[in-house]
Amino acid sequence: MRKRTSSNFENEKFLEYDCPFMTTLRFIGKRWKPAVLWKIKEGVVRYNQLKKVLPYISDKMLSNTISEMESDGIIKKIVFDEVPLRVEYVITEFGDSIIPVLQEMNKWGMKTKEEIKKQ
Repeated sequence: MRKRTSSNFENEKFLEYDCPFMTTLRFIGKRWKPAVLWKIKEGVVRYNQLKKVLPYISDKMLSNTISEMESDGIIKKIVFDEVPLRVEYVITEFGDSIIPVLQEMNKWGMKTKEEIKKQ
C-alpha cells in the first residue's frame, strides 16, 4: 500500500481514474484475460473446456483470471444444481462491449506479425 502523499500514489490514481487507456487495460491487460475472454465470447464454456483450449495456463492462473473477470462483470458464472455440479461461464453485456477492442487488437497483431516475418 502506497502512502497517499507519495508521487507514486498520485501517478497510479491518475492512470487508474483519469486515463481511458488504462481503464481499458484494467479489464483486459493481464496476460490471460484476453485469451480467456476470446474463448468465452464464442459461447457458453466450462472450466475444463477453457483448460483444454488454453493448455499452457496453470489451474491457479485460470481460476484467478476467471474470478477477476467475474468480479469485474465481464463474465458470469452459472451454477447448475445437479450432481455432479455443473458450472458454465458466459460473457456479459459489459464483457461483450470489450470484444470490438479485442478484435482490433487481433487485427493489429496479425498485421504486425506478418511485417515482422518479412524483416
